[in-house]
Amino acid sequence: MENTSEALAATRNVNKRRMKVLGALFAIAIVIAGCSSSDSSSGDSTTTTTAAPAPLKILVTNDDGFDSAGIDAVVEALRAQPNVEITVVAPATNQSGKGGTVTGGTLTATDGKTKSGYPVKSVAGTPADSIVWALDQKGISFTPDFVVSGINAGQNMGSIIDLSGTVGAARAATQRGIPAIAASQGITDGKYDFPSGVQQVINWFKENRARISDKTIGTTTVTNMNIPTCPTGSVRGPKTVPVAPNADGYLNPPNCLSTMADPTNDIMAFQNGFAAISQISPRPAS
Repeated sequence: MENTSEALAATRNVNKRRMKVLGALFAIAIVIAGCSSSDSSSGDSTTTTTAAPAPLKILVTNDDGFDSAGIDAVVEALRAQPNVEITVVAPATNQSGKGGTVTGGTLTATDGKTKSGYPVKSVAGTPADSIVWALDQKGISFTPDFVVSGINAGQNMGSIIDLSGTVGAARAATQRGIPAIAASQGITDGKYDFPSGVQQVINWFKENRARISDKTIGTTTVTNMNIPTCPTGSVRGPKTVPVAPNADGYLNPPNCLSTMADPTNDIMAFQNGFAAISQISPRPAS
């Protein structure tokens, strides 16, 4: 009996030691599993998180002055686009017809607002001066991705282009390596249909936004857009055409009910109801 009791006691002791070992191994397994789960979760988080794209920085200017109806219309439309930052730097007064003229010397700017109340830096100078103040004289603290000049009150086509301050500001931007569009609205019966012009500018912007973002749009040319104010009908859409060699028919009223399909230059496209788009040199003809 004594030997049997001793054997039973020994067996109990062995079983206790086995239970302790198994308990320890179980605890280790739980810790390892927890660490593995944590690492896996952390890895998933790292691989699925992506940085939000940076906002597209757009500088808006014009030649009619910072408080004109055209610049107000385009600023409000651009502000409605997703993931953009709009900065407005424009002449303090109407500077139509100044082309790419620059004043020289140190320029000054004051705070102002568009007709809708958006903040503006109002530059005492020409349209091109607005670009000089913003970029060369570091009036703004960043380099814009794109410049919109306009919308101008009155078309700028054919041989008139080099006189345009709207075009002059866009050219000044492009000369500094920033892509730009100059946009102008035609006049009919003393009126400007800026909403139709804005729609064409925004359509063009949407179509070209990816090229602006990835820097493939280039700065070897300036986009010059002229949108008619239609007495009847509506703008027929964009049409890319060469610049007319003269100003023939420049002031003729547009026919937005025209069925002409293939105008040969910007004036003809404009006269026949299209938003005429031309690629022009960053510098005026010598």
